[in-house]
Amino acid sequence: MNRRKITVAVTGLNNIDSPGPGIPVIRALKESTLFDVRIIGLSYESLEPGIYMHDLVDKSYAIPLPSAGSQALFSRLQYIHDIEKIDVIIPNFDAELHNFILLVSQLKQQLNIATFLPNREVFDSRHKSELPEFGKKYGINVPDSKMIFSIADFKKIEGDFEYPMVVKGKFYDASIAYNQEQAISYFHKISAKWGLPIIIQEYVTGTEVNVTAIGDGEGTCIGAVAMRKLYITDKGKAWAGITLDDPELIAISKKVVENTHWRGGCELEFIKNKKDEYYLLEMNPRFPAWVYLAVGCGQNHPEAMVAMALGEKVVPFETYDQGKMFIRYSYDLIVKMDEFEKISTFGEL
Repeated sequence: MNRRKITVAVTGLNNIDSPGPGIPVIRALKESTLFDVRIIGLSYESLEPGIYMHDLVDKSYAIPLPSAGSQALFSRLQYIHDIEKIDVIIPNFDAELHNFILLVSQLKQQLNIATFLPNREVFDSRHKSELPEFGKKYGINVPDSKMIFSIADFKKIEGDFEYPMVVKGKFYDASIAYNQEQAISYFHKISAKWGLPIIIQEYVTGTEVNVTAIGDGEGTCIGAVAMRKLYITDKGKAWAGITLDDPELIAISKKVVENTHWRGGCELEFIKNKKDEYYLLEMNPRFPAWVYLAVGCGQNHPEAMVAMALGEKVVPFETYDQGKMFIRYSYDLIVKMDEFEKISTFGEL
């Protein structure tokens, strides 16, 4: 079978203790049976390991931080596209998605670069701060949560929650607070890193399970794979996990993706309590860092996303292999200093 040659730009090249999804997405695309993919890495920092993984990333470029705004990003992408002729862009960080969603039409109309992202309304509806309304609208159990902007706000709503409670950042990070002192400390720590607001969430005990899924934006869930973490880092990230045979969990996940008309990849984080009830903790609007496990189980979600971005019809996945594990490991890359200097100075390698 002749594979179609395409160029795909990918962000999220930080493959560290809190890894980005970029490298797993790239690995999935390199194993595509439909496409012969040339990968352009888009980086925010010169020490993102993916920049130097030349067996996976063919060329890397630095792009402006999300705080620079959408037009600064577009200008940089236009420069890169003039050289590399990008067909598809896959952004993989929560914080950058707002800018990319704003640029969807501009990228397609002016540069003919395809994306596959949710629209602004759907994207905003699943924010952590909007989760209670999201749950009511789509009939999904969610923990109670409230958004705060200050310690004064926290003290006003503190009585609405019992300890322990979860203190969450608007994009990343979550810590369990067992008393007021800890809650205030986590408020300052997380807001200093990710900004405001902070979300205070009801703590639900049980088993954490995760689902990587992809929707076509028209009400069909193209694929979903469930996983339980076997080993968790101090940052709460999965360092090992195993796929689950759980039809109820998959059915709930498909319900979320289909009812929201979600377009693109996502991760659903659930807690299964002692009554075997599922509570949706978060809906992350991009592939998880463990998405390569889905590929190993027979569902190549990144390949399906690229196909849909290019206007091809994709048949939904029906099954996946249960009982397959992933085990993450660290790996020392030996990098020449002149490569680091080149990406740091010129913004490309």
